[in-house]
Amino acid sequence: MIDDHSHENMVPPAALKAAVALVGFSLLLVAGVRVGAVSPSANPSQIRAEAGLRPTAERQLRFADTADGKVLVTDAATGRDVAAIGAEGSGFIRGVMRGLARERRQHGEGAAAPFRLSAWPNGGLTLTDDTTGRVIELGSFGPSNRAAFAHFLVTGREAS
Repeated sequence: MIDDHSHENMVPPAALKAAVALVGFSLLLVAGVRVGAVSPSANPSQIRAEAGLRPTAERQLRFADTADGKVLVTDAATGRDVAAIGAEGSGFIRGVMRGLARERRQHGEGAAAPFRLSAWPNGGLTLTDDTTGRVIELGSFGPSNRAAFAHFLVTGREAS
């Protein structure tokens, strides 16, 4: 039987060298960050703190489950209801709050302390749990998920 096809390497040597160089550079960069030779990029909270930025709006909120399956959002300063989110409401809000509640339980903290919702001059929006130190950059989840929390900053808003 005659073999009529070529068994030569089909990848050009230059492409192989470039791929090896890219992998090598990536490994060196990661190693440099790990040993402190290259500084990692700062997170948004750190950048705001270093710049001395203050929130443009802020509100302390409590989130509680109700017997009928809703999530009740309450202004911690006034005790007034801000919103009642039904089971068909924002799954994003429910998911974020479940994660934060789980983290509080892991730290041995209860649900009494409020969460701090802050709007920043650059358009950023954060939800901070001061009991655990957790900060969630809500803008990183997209505009519709950011908006799910942003409307809670409007003071005087009644429960829906």
